[in-house]
Amino acid sequence: MNDTTIDAIDQWHKMMATGSYDGLYELLSRDCVFWSPVVHTPQQGRDVTLMYLTAAGQVFNTDFHYVREVRSGDTAVLEFECSVDDIQVNGIDMIQLENNQIIDFKVMIRPLKAVNKIHEKMMAMLAQAKAAS
Repeated sequence: MNDTTIDAIDQWHKMMATGSYDGLYELLSRDCVFWSPVVHTPQQGRDVTLMYLTAAGQVFNTDFHYVREVRSGDTAVLEFECSVDDIQVNGIDMIQLENNQIIDFKVMIRPLKAVNKIHEKMMAMLAQAKAAS
């Protein structure tokens, strides 16, 4: 197992466990790509990835927890569970690293009812973020 993966993924785990995203900007590569379960195109760049990940952290903040992970080289797949408005959410974060930075972050969610609820919450959160900037 690559030490780079362990370090960066452990940093991500700590952020999710504490709800504090201090250091996330530095953890993301300048050219990071974010793949949202509710947006049809990849989101390019550190700033937009930061916006999506911090918004998701606020949406998932109540009982979010990882239940399984698989690491291989500079790739990690982290399965999570949580509930949003009494809807059970199951998903995975697929994270690709390079030089101890996240270069690709893909989120997949199930079931459909959860995808629809996350879409509703994320769009509201992103609209607030854009209005504030």
